[in-house]
Amino acid sequence: MTISAIDARTAPLVVDLQKGIVGLRTAHPVAGVLANAVTLTEAFRRRNLPVVLINVSGGAPGRTEQARPRGEMPSDWTDLVPELGRQSGDHLLTKRTWGAFTNTNLEHYLKQMIAGVATSIGVESTARHAYELGFNVALAVDAMTDPSAQTHDYSIKFIFPRLGETGTSQEIVGLLQGSSAA
Repeated sequence: MTISAIDARTAPLVVDLQKGIVGLRTAHPVAGVLANAVTLTEAFRRRNLPVVLINVSGGAPGRTEQARPRGEMPSDWTDLVPELGRQSGDHLLTKRTWGAFTNTNLEHYLKQMIAGVATSIGVESTARHAYELGFNVALAVDAMTDPSAQTHDYSIKFIFPRLGETGTSQEIVGLLQGSSAA
């Protein structure tokens, strides 16, 4: 874990913490992931910094070897989990692919307002794109999980250090409290 700094203009990107996804099988207990995401969002809100809440309502249309769910999803599938305590000032973004930058206003919003802290399958896509766009990326590894422990661990160990800095929610909050953003 090597998070060294938090930019003064920053926001957490809370990715796919929605009813339809948190109910799926994951490698790590969702309750801990949610608790850490809440810790982050509350710390940013206390400092009047923006919070970006991202849900997903679709997927890329191309063929894949691995089967994907088809058909109608439950009506509340895209609803953010209530634990996030969505506030009126939060920026809500609905994506239709894994990455939160594709065909959304996220890049425009971030360039106007913030740098980035990314969190959760969509996390890696979003982190890659944020890095390619020149954002400083900090990843709260205890505020994310994956259906596969092996995939989760691989991303954290080999991919995320190439895209930014990784650390715990508490390390990020600690840096946020000591930064000029406070």
